[in-house]
Amino acid sequence: MVNYSYLCIMIKSHNYRLPAEWEPQSGVQLTWPHSATDWAPMLSEVLHTYREMAVEICKREPLLIVGPAECLPADIDCQLATVPTNDTWARDHGFVTLVSDSGAEERQLLDFCFNGWGEKFESHLDNAINRRLFDEGKVRGQYVDHLDFVLEGGSIESDGQGTIFTTTCCLLAPHRNQPLSKEQIEERLKTYLHAQRVLWIDHGQLTGDDTDGHIDTLVRIAPNDTLLYVGCDDSHDEQFEELRLMQEQLHTFRTLSGQPYRLLKLPMPQAIFDDEGQRLPATYANFLIVNGAVLCPTYGQPDIDQQALGIIALAFPDREIVGIDCRSLIQQHGSLHCCTMQFPITNSFSQSLN
Repeated sequence: MVNYSYLCIMIKSHNYRLPAEWEPQSGVQLTWPHSATDWAPMLSEVLHTYREMAVEICKREPLLIVGPAECLPADIDCQLATVPTNDTWARDHGFVTLVSDSGAEERQLLDFCFNGWGEKFESHLDNAINRRLFDEGKVRGQYVDHLDFVLEGGSIESDGQGTIFTTTCCLLAPHRNQPLSKEQIEERLKTYLHAQRVLWIDHGQLTGDDTDGHIDTLVRIAPNDTLLYVGCDDSHDEQFEELRLMQEQLHTFRTLSGQPYRLLKLPMPQAIFDDEGQRLPATYANFLIVNGAVLCPTYGQPDIDQQALGIIALAFPDREIVGIDCRSLIQQHGSLHCCTMQFPITNSFSQSLN
């Protein structure tokens, strides 16, 4: 059993924290699509999107591409790691990296259990990626084994100052961490992520979402105590009421200093459906922050796409806003942020300059 009193003492002595995504990065990980993944029926289309993501990332920082040897691209200037994989969602199977503000080059690589979003999909290969990357020296830091606790990177957001945002519908969903209670899960989040508090969002799961309501599909944190969130203005939309309740709850949240957050509402894309007529969880909240830019999903809806990019630009006025067509990604119920995992600057790929 975890001795939380002891761990809390260690937290204070080492002063680790989960940085905000907009802090300087040493690189980004992509886990590459291949013919043995669910992308097989549309592999050419999704590889085009992944290449577009890779090009934009490589313009700004190092890139690590993970996958089986036969599928790894040879024409992209990046670091490659040969690892067997089930799928491609690096956000959820990748390391969650803590940094130290002590002045030392210290970092912790937290390896949580990824079980296919509550045992919905096969995941044993993806759950082993982090250990392989660490053992082969592809990433550097102190490896921390949390494989007894299910946690996906897309289910948490950090402001870098001690506040973690998450959703009850995901972290309390079946086949994750039962029989732990909400209070016990919160205590573990605070301990493992060295956080002061957890703000739980109780509404807003998107139709078609396999993740049970990841926060990176709903609410994202930006500098200056800003929250970008998905809204819906169509009262006939099946998601309207849940998103209205989520908006109301966000208005009640306060910063650590007691001030209300600055709220920026993102539009809802027009509904996108798969070939079987099932609605897909398209969202503009699933953007990736990289050094000097924000890579934003678009869905072939020019007016709404540009409106969303303009709102994201308000939150990140000092960064280039780059749209990437994610109509291929949404076919497997994810988008741009879901496909990527960033490493903060005090962690580094073995070939980087850090």
